[in-house]
Amino acid sequence: MDLEKVEKLQRIVDGSSNIVFFGGAGVSTESGIPDFRSQDGLYHMKYKYPPETIISHSFFQANPEEFYRFYKDKMLVLDAQPNAAHRKLAKMEQAGKLRAVVTQNIDGLHQKAGSQNVYELHGSIMRNYCTRCGAFYDAEYVKNAEGIPRCSKCGGIIKPDVVLYEEGLDERILTASIRAISEADVLIIGGTSLVVYPAAGLIDYFRGRYLVLINKGATGRETRADLVIRDPIGEVFSRIAV
Repeated sequence: MDLEKVEKLQRIVDGSSNIVFFGGAGVSTESGIPDFRSQDGLYHMKYKYPPETIISHSFFQANPEEFYRFYKDKMLVLDAQPNAAHRKLAKMEQAGKLRAVVTQNIDGLHQKAGSQNVYELHGSIMRNYCTRCGAFYDAEYVKNAEGIPRCSKCGGIIKPDVVLYEEGLDERILTASIRAISEADVLIIGGTSLVVYPAAGLIDYFRGRYLVLINKGATGRETRADLVIRDPIGEVFSRIAV
């Protein structure tokens, strides 16, 4: 690990009270949650249908049983625990330094670590709603249901509050994320290769002082960044004092 870069990140954190964190799958892989695009990710596994087909809106409507077989097996991870990155971000918020977390992840680990102001661009496995009457169900209900989870009130099919392929992002979450990023003094981007749009395009709204990229692999935005750290994000954040 490049300790000089970590020390520079420490100085940036020390000097700001208006930081926004933008995170992707790499933040959660250190908690044991598989990502989609790495060599060991879900896109490289073999199923009856390609994962990107299974987690599409049209597939959910046409074949909910097959959707839930994959979803429960690979995406509904309820025993994962926050790692050092989640915990440090929550501490930064409590210390008045971090204004918001904007995340592409759906696992709820930022909230589990104690973060309050979290914008979930792709929704959350923790929220589930009946497609017929709108009744709310938690993730445990969905996990424990046999086959297709159905509403205990009306019998309708329950759908996770996650953004599937062919679905648009929540406009309120999108607007709030853009506002937070555009008003930030420091934007720290971690655990994402910045290839998933429209989410990755949000960083174009940043007009602040320092852009920091923390990712094990290369990203397409490094030439614009003030600091690039190519190390696991949990290890980096564990060295930052707040």
